[in-house]
Amino acid sequence: MPRVLEAERPLTGAALLQLMWLASPSLPVGGFSYSEGLEAAVESARVANEAQARDWLRAQLALSLARCDLAVVARAFAAWRRGDFARVTELNDWIVQTRETSELRLQAEQMGRSLAEWLKNGSSGSDPRIARLAALKPAPTWPVAFALAAALTPAAPREALFSFAFGWAENMVQAAIKAVPLGQSAGQRILSSLSEAIPGAVDAALALADGERQAFTPMLAILSAQHETQYSRLFRS
Repeated sequence: MPRVLEAERPLTGAALLQLMWLASPSLPVGGFSYSEGLEAAVESARVANEAQARDWLRAQLALSLARCDLAVVARAFAAWRRGDFARVTELNDWIVQTRETSELRLQAEQMGRSLAEWLKNGSSGSDPRIARLAALKPAPTWPVAFALAAALTPAAPREALFSFAFGWAENMVQAAIKAVPLGQSAGQRILSSLSEAIPGAVDAALALADGERQAFTPMLAILSAQHETQYSRLFRS
């Protein structure tokens, strides 16, 4: 019988629950309060129905999340595991420097600080890497903080990225339901479509070289900048 490598072994029930917890919208990091430019897309009539919301979010997953945040989570996960704090700092700096609007940067920093605080108060709070996370300047960012939270579990990198991507998808679908607005059944259909696309996005992120990582979504940046001065809004980005 062939030997099963450690990274290929299925997660235990307890370890799987840890990843589900990190992906949950109830994680106290405030992810539900951001639309990442989707609300501005609705305001400008670019997203007005279920099909447009689905296509918008699938494009964001492929063009933004996979090439930026997911790729950073993959690299930061490995860096946290081997204790490479210089690499962690480099990745955190990259996130701060490449956020294209103040709203998107504030989101990354607020969610990162909140997760660092949650980790300090949890069962792994004495792990010295958590203090290293909290000390990142100007703040720990969300992808780097999530990478540590996942690295503290027995998860493999691909499993960690699945958790990150699905948590993003759930928050964005809830934003679409409120902003478009859509019904719950429409939201579930969009979430199903995103779930089908997540494995490919995760594999693309894992295969991405450092020089290929990018944060370049001009229309999303324009809409996010417009959202800052939008007269009436539900979300913080």
